Amino acid sequence: MNIARVLYPVEVLGPGKRLGIWTCGCDRHCFGCSNPELWEMQQRYVISVSDFEKMLRQFLRDHRIDGITLTGGDPFYQAEELETLLTVLRGFSDDILVYTGYTYEELKATTRPAVAACLSNISVLVDGPYIEELNDGALMRGSSNQRIIYLKPAIESKYRAYLDNLGSNKIQNFTSEDGIISVGIHQADFQKRIADETRKRGIVIDG
Repeated sequence: MNIARVLYPVEVLGPGKRLGIWTCGCDRHCFGCSNPELWEMQQRYVISVSDFEKMLRQFLRDHRIDGITLTGGDPFYQAEELETLLTVLRGFSDDILVYTGYTYEELKATTRPAVAACLSNISVLVDGPYIEELNDGALMRGSSNQRIIYLKPAIESKYRAYLDNLGSNKIQNFTSEDGIISVGIHQADFQKRIADETRKRGIVIDG
C-alpha cells in the first residue's frame, strides 16, 4: 500500500487527538488541491499492511488516540488495500473518518466488492470532489459541496459536539525531515498567500 504520511496528534480533522494517515493516488486532480504531491503513487511509500500494523501497535503502546483520519490523495484509489487496512484499524478505534473525492452515491454504485467492505468499516465519510469556488469555510470540509456522512449513527453526537465548538477551521503545522507539513482545511488561496509571504522574506519554497 502507498502510505505517504502518518502524523499525531492531529486535532483539526475530527474530534480529539487523532492518528492522521495520508495515502497516495488520486486521479481527480482537483484544482487547488492542498496535496497535489500525493496524486501519484510513489515507490518510496510502499509498505505492506502487516508491516504498518506492527509499526502502529508499537506506537500505540505509548500513545492514546481518540480516532483515526484517513485522507490523501484519495484512500479509495487503493480500495483493495484500504479494505485490509480498515479491518486492522477497527481493532484500534471505533472512530474512523475518511475523506474521499468520490461521492457516497458513486461508492455505493461501484461493482468493486472492496468498496462496500470499506464502507462497512468507516464511521464517518466526508465525500465529494474539492471545488475551489466553493471553499467558503464549511466546517471540516474543503468545499461546501462536500458532505459529512455518518455511516455509524452512534458516533454522530461526538462529531456534532466537535463541530459546535470548532468555530472555524483550524490549521496545524508539523515538522518533518522534508520540512513543514501544514494540516487542516485551508482557505482557497492559501498556497498563493504562503508563496507571496515567503517571497517577501527572501525564502524560496522548492516544489
